[in-house]
Amino acid sequence: DLAMDLAKDGSAEYPTRTAPPTPATQGSSSQGRMDILVAQLRAAAKSFATMPIAQRITLAEAMQQGYLRIAERSVQAGCKAKGIAFDSPTAAEEWATGPWGIVRQLRLLCESLRAIERNGNTDIGKVTRTINCNLAVRVFPANAIDGMLFKDVTVEVHMQPQVSLESLAADRASFYQKPEHAGKIVLVLGAGNIAAIGVMDVITKMFNEGKVCLFKMNPANAYLGPFIEEAFKAAIDQHFLAVVYGSAEEGRHLVYHPDIDEVHLTGSDKTHDEIVWGGSGAQQQERKQRNEPLLKKTITSELGNISPVIIVPGPYTAKEIQFQAETITAAITMNASFLCNAAKMLVMPKGWVGSTSFMQAIQKECSRVEPRQAYYPGALDRWQALIKGRKNITHIGMPAPGALPWTFITDLDANDQNERLFREEPFCSVLSSVQLASAEPVEFLKEAVEFVNKRLWGSLNVTLIVHPKSLQDTLVKTAFEQAIAKLEYGTVAVNTFPGLSFTIATAPWGAYPGATLNDIQSGRGFVHNTPMLAGIEKAVIRAPLTSFPKPAFLPSHRNAHTVMKRMVAMEEKASWVKVPGLVWAALRG
Repeated sequence: DLAMDLAKDGSAEYPTRTAPPTPATQGSSSQGRMDILVAQLRAAAKSFATMPIAQRITLAEAMQQGYLRIAERSVQAGCKAKGIAFDSPTAAEEWATGPWGIVRQLRLLCESLRAIERNGNTDIGKVTRTINCNLAVRVFPANAIDGMLFKDVTVEVHMQPQVSLESLAADRASFYQKPEHAGKIVLVLGAGNIAAIGVMDVITKMFNEGKVCLFKMNPANAYLGPFIEEAFKAAIDQHFLAVVYGSAEEGRHLVYHPDIDEVHLTGSDKTHDEIVWGGSGAQQQERKQRNEPLLKKTITSELGNISPVIIVPGPYTAKEIQFQAETITAAITMNASFLCNAAKMLVMPKGWVGSTSFMQAIQKECSRVEPRQAYYPGALDRWQALIKGRKNITHIGMPAPGALPWTFITDLDANDQNERLFREEPFCSVLSSVQLASAEPVEFLKEAVEFVNKRLWGSLNVTLIVHPKSLQDTLVKTAFEQAIAKLEYGTVAVNTFPGLSFTIATAPWGAYPGATLNDIQSGRGFVHNTPMLAGIEKAVIRAPLTSFPKPAFLPSHRNAHTVMKRMVAMEEKASWVKVPGLVWAALRG
């Protein structure tokens, strides 16, 4: 039997011991009702798979308009559940991790569908080669507005070695070029930490893959379910989508339901293994050894990560360190650190004075961010377990009741084979650090890549911080590009927060390919990916070391909530009319 909620967000690897502070507005869905919904989805699956593109565009537009209508109310609900003032800059998090990505993804999908209707394939940007000669496809900026609002930020998708220019075209948008099914039902087990994850997973499965979806809300944020049902009424009324509620019992019933064709989970690797292999302990291990999974159907997943931040030594000024320290702080503190891409492990050069400077600057920036409510179930237990008996701990902030301080665990031994923080994702307000190699950039890069690839659990995302002057040295630049090529992560972020790549939707989001059901790591498969690329290895997002105006995700931005609300409105149609007001709000940060 499953030991924890099948829909639980995955970065939380421990059974829930306490209920979320804001109870779900919806109770469990009865098994009888769920069976009826599955039957309705089954009856509609073929018509959805064969739906003409024009009708598919109409449906996506209706879903976007529906979500725009509930966007502000859903943000208010998220703020209430997480103890955030709706009129504060921190509310920008709920706009960014909810409506922004959803509204943008639906617009971009409509653009891709129109391109398929017009040209038989999606549009992509410039195609180049990586240092190891793999194809690299530019997918961001997706238009001139992106280029202006995110100056000098780019995303390239590095393809797997076997992808050629011919197969890049032939295999793109494969469902539309050569459909591999005539109607399937996917059970999407939603994440409990942010609003966008489950919804963007559903949108991917519906429009990239042509599958109808049964979306099970996570108990931790089931209060969002009624908003989703209202927003996506056009799809629900035609039985292309259904939303259900409940915990482990309902999840178990659906996972093994004979009429569910596939499962997609954003959750824990522990939950994944309970679904695939059944039970736990010896029984599960025996099944793994016999290679006899309990679940016989396809399962895709995104299962968290010990997200590393690798700081390459270089000639950073105090201002540059401060800017990047605040960027890392954003990656620690956003959503109270309940993110699969939250910064969790600083990897810095041993013997480099900059390692101390960066750590001091990050702690200083964290001291300016009020400790957040630890709203995610089990957070206190996890935090206490991780700090118990530790040395070299620093707590930042004076947390109110129900909140946790920003906690730094420093100077971990890179050679300690038993270090728990190398094996378990701290899904709470903990950041650890390790120093290795030396202040020589080429040596450090080589050892850092080896360490994060081989010693840290997970394969979802990694951040590299590098000074542009360092890259003027040919040897360092070559080593840096080789490091990007060798990093076994689905997203590599250079000088920015990898969560930005998650939200911009043209980029694929998922674990580095190659995980097996026996050793799942951060999961299998990619979502978002509005150009519908096939044969993806990783996405690489690059940003300047500093930028002006400051990004709205930085904690010190005084007007971030206004920026993100206007960003959502602009994304509806990528409207230039709405850009001046957006830029004015950004400049006031």
